[in-house]
Amino acid sequence: MFHELEFMPASRPAAVTRLESLEQTRERILRAARDAVAEGGWQAAQIAQIAARAGVATGSVYRYFESKAALYREVLDVVSRQETAVLRKIAEGPGNAGKRLAEAITAFCDRAMKERRLAHALIAEPCDPEIDAGRLYHRAAITREFKRIVEDGIEAGEFVDTDAGLAAACVFGAFVEALVARLAPEARRSPERSTAATARLCTRMLTRER
Repeated sequence: MFHELEFMPASRPAAVTRLESLEQTRERILRAARDAVAEGGWQAAQIAQIAARAGVATGSVYRYFESKAALYREVLDVVSRQETAVLRKIAEGPGNAGKRLAEAITAFCDRAMKERRLAHALIAEPCDPEIDAGRLYHRAAITREFKRIVEDGIEAGEFVDTDAGLAAACVFGAFVEALVARLAPEARRSPERSTAATARLCTRMLTRER
């Protein structure tokens, strides 16, 4: 019986269509803000410029984000979550701990160097307290992925027996400090071997002597 019935496609409720439109506008603003930060950092990324990129009125930006700092914090959140996901995949991947540690450091540095201005803003550029708090939050999340690798190395006897959390923080601090100098807007492009050397040094720092 049911195959004899003809069903007309239901029209989408106006409220659903409007919600999707609002979400798309919000996404455009967020993408425009990310692009603006990638070009000139936090200080150069102004709301009027972002609104023009997104194709909305300047005042409309504040319908979606309560403040400039809130918009910038979300840019930080989106990019940082992507980077954490990349590192998590490496941490859970194949290979011994030393290989994965070097691979994670290399991936982080190489991805940062591909978008130097954006990475410098997210990691080192002076910013509002709200953004800085976000940095600390995501730094902790990223360090946890390195901690997982270090724990595997300690358990396998590959790394020295030490506090995994402290070791991961030392590794992260070491390679980021080396990276920041290469990310600075006035810095010249560094050769790829700089990343490889950093990865080797950080891995050697934890590797148990045979």
